[in-house]
Amino acid sequence: MIGGGLAGCEAAHQIARRGLPVRLVEMRPESMTPAHSTPELAELVCSNSFKSEDPTTATGQLKRELALMGSLILREALNHRVPAGGALAVDRVAFSSAISELVAADPLITVDRSEATSIPEGYVIIATGPLTSPGFEGALSRVVGADRLAFFDAAAPVIDAESIDMSVAFRQSRYDKGDSADYINCPMSRPEYERFISELTDAELVTKKSFERSELFNACQPIEEIARTGIDAPRFGALKPIGLQDPRTGDRPWAVVQLRAENRAATAYNIVGFQTNLTFPEQRRVFSLVPALKDAVFLRYGVMHRNTYVDSPRLLDATLALRTGPRVRLAGQLTGTEGYLEAAASGLLAGLNTVAAIQSHPPVVLPDTTSLGALIAYATDPDTGPYQPMHVNWGLVPPLVPAIRGKRQRYAAYAERAYEHVFQTVTSHPLTADEHP
Repeated sequence: MIGGGLAGCEAAHQIARRGLPVRLVEMRPESMTPAHSTPELAELVCSNSFKSEDPTTATGQLKRELALMGSLILREALNHRVPAGGALAVDRVAFSSAISELVAADPLITVDRSEATSIPEGYVIIATGPLTSPGFEGALSRVVGADRLAFFDAAAPVIDAESIDMSVAFRQSRYDKGDSADYINCPMSRPEYERFISELTDAELVTKKSFERSELFNACQPIEEIARTGIDAPRFGALKPIGLQDPRTGDRPWAVVQLRAENRAATAYNIVGFQTNLTFPEQRRVFSLVPALKDAVFLRYGVMHRNTYVDSPRLLDATLALRTGPRVRLAGQLTGTEGYLEAAASGLLAGLNTVAAIQSHPPVVLPDTTSLGALIAYATDPDTGPYQPMHVNWGLVPPLVPAIRGKRQRYAAYAERAYEHVFQTVTSHPLTADEHP
């Protein structure tokens, strides 16, 4: 198992709990990446959110599917959650520490703290993530060819909770979903917003390094790049005021910057949707133009780094094995499964299918009517192209027959069908039959 992120830890856990020994190779802390800051396994380097828990959403259904299959990552995320309205967010330090301890304590998992520079013999899962090291890139290139792609990923800043001006900000979850204290909202009037956007789009960016390319995946676009597409673009994205009411005026603000707790103690908050490539001084200057953040103390500035992923539809089969060499499987963001739980889920499937191959079981392939099955089908279908990273969404599943016009009712029907189909698959497969409640 090469890579100790979410996918690697999930895959190693699934293999070990079925009685097979695993060597988990993780280069940190001997060799760090531009985005990681700790030696912990399963470190979260972007947001601390695992997205919605609403079972009618594709991300909510993914959690139900992972629960049925006994996901380690989902279990520990639930054990270390922090309030986030209708979303599952975690205390990132406690979460990664728990994963590290559990993996290290497993007698069938050997954690090898070294940088992989070649692909060993035998069964191998590669989950080196979007920041695959230069030392391993050559070995990966020889296996997958020269068609791997790169795009920018960006992480949002984190600020000290005590530095937020609560005389301006207010606590409320959008549409009052969840506890009203889950989010802190920083309202802006129209003049304040327009000045903020003007300064944001003119701000100085970090100098791009020679390896960086200009592709920006939509889900992780820097806030300044979104603003450049139109002055109102952020107001229809991360800064949308819909579902919120400023208690000072009784009206909906022109725009709202939301803050979400980074830890259980709620002493630190990340600025939701503010992934950025601004220089550190410019982040402090521009983001402090938000009235409630005028005195913000930045505990961590936003960073931007390179992501690498492979052309999965041309390279991988439905079990995430290389079409040219089925002993090697890929998992995680390296395959273009975008999102924390999506990465962990692909690791889970890669682990199960490695066990299936070794023990001569049928492969574990979920129907494309399920949240995870649809994502893997998209990522491994040779007709998919041009390929870009994708997270789970109901747009990937086959339509209902007969069709349901209302979106809410249609999504609920998708979720009901998905759960029924994943339950049938999980409870009938010899490697997962003991996972269901």
